[in-house]
Amino acid sequence: MTASTSPERVGPRAMLGLFVVGLGTLTAPLDSAVNIAFPAITRAFEVPLEDMQWVVICYVLIYSSLTLVFGKMGDLVGHRRIFGIGLLVSMVAFALCGAADTFIELLFARALQGVGSALVISCGPALATMLFAESFRARALGIYTMAFGLGGVIGPSLGGLLIAEWGWSSVFWFRVPLCAVTLMLLFLLPKAQTGAGSRSFDIAGAALLVVGLSTFLLAINQARHAGAGEPLVPLLLAIAAVACFAGFVWQQKRSREPILHPRFFRNTVFTVVNVTNVMVNMVGFAVMFLVPFYLDRMTDLSIVLAGGVLAMSPAGMVLAGPAGGWLLDRIAAPRLALIGAVLVGLGLLAVGQWDAMTSIMVMVLGLATVGVGFGLFQVAYMEIVAAILPLRERGVAGSLAMVTRTIGVVSGATGLALAFAGFTPSGAATTGDDFLLPFSLTVSGAGGVLLVFLGVTLLRPRIWFGSAWRSSGSAC
Repeated sequence: MTASTSPERVGPRAMLGLFVVGLGTLTAPLDSAVNIAFPAITRAFEVPLEDMQWVVICYVLIYSSLTLVFGKMGDLVGHRRIFGIGLLVSMVAFALCGAADTFIELLFARALQGVGSALVISCGPALATMLFAESFRARALGIYTMAFGLGGVIGPSLGGLLIAEWGWSSVFWFRVPLCAVTLMLLFLLPKAQTGAGSRSFDIAGAALLVVGLSTFLLAINQARHAGAGEPLVPLLLAIAAVACFAGFVWQQKRSREPILHPRFFRNTVFTVVNVTNVMVNMVGFAVMFLVPFYLDRMTDLSIVLAGGVLAMSPAGMVLAGPAGGWLLDRIAAPRLALIGAVLVGLGLLAVGQWDAMTSIMVMVLGLATVGVGFGLFQVAYMEIVAAILPLRERGVAGSLAMVTRTIGVVSGATGLALAFAGFTPSGAATTGDDFLLPFSLTVSGAGGVLLVFLGVTLLRPRIWFGSAWRSSGSAC
């Protein structure tokens, strides 16, 4: 058994360790500060607006493709070691981003930042839970989830202040000391809980997974060009992704130490909750994608007040994280996950009803509902995955949550853009009523799709209301 099962480990040192994990984890969600720097970056490097997508793609593709692999490495060689390497790589990457003289240098540094974030994120949840006894796991995950919400709340506002004072590069530089401080506090985290021993790393499986995930996400990103008479590239990428995933499954079945064994997907709860995480993040991206345009085009709010309204969604997630951990002592995780997902769907339906006369209070309530739903679902989701996977694969459990989240976000970015364009009348200026109709249809449709999906899963109510989902999480 690992030290994490020892109940006496709940104390001040463990809470300090959790603070260190949250501090290091913040370096990833604080990347939301970069979005507000896009206009300044385009001016600094004199690149067209459409090229800015590569600033996002170079980062997202790398960290989402590597997270699960690094989670497995953490299970083998120690989560603190991988977490620390990630902070060091991130610190170098932030400095390189801030010092970039050309757009190509910035893209290279963003790719390196993706590697650093994957290393940090992959082992964050594992470290958070292994600081405490298993009985405290749900609350630890709740507090960990709060770190992501804090990044979403702080990032855009802080980014705006930094850019106004020191320029676009400051949205990268300010995270260098954050990494440095966390590195100095790493001694508060537990050393490797398990030795690698005879466990070997599946290099072939890792390569197939990385290539499969990156080509799959790139295929989704490029799918929008298929309707413009350019279907070949996304089609070829999709074929390559399917081939890699098929090879990955085959490799996992024969590997002595699989990264993620396919047998876990025989558990219906495990499969459905992972698909639901994709769905929740896919439709929930409507808030960050379309609500900023609504606030800009349909209201007369100042940019500061509009930013405050938009921050209500991640603020709801901040509040729901610890609350979700507390509720898991009283409500079964699948039921809480269902409640959270339903709140996301209902919140999106409410946001989709906004018009030019909607009050700030109604906006706040709608966005806060989505955020609270997100927070409750994420905590419950990670609890389910951590309970089903063996304890020695806690890094894989935490990484899986990030991978499915990213698949949902990337799918949402493409799907919502296509839906909004499809609902927009040809030649419309997408302002005033011409904007409001496609906005309403897209956001309401996103919420409706999620609720319909949840309704279909309820045809097998045992998924959410059964008691057989705790299969092996307590195993060593």
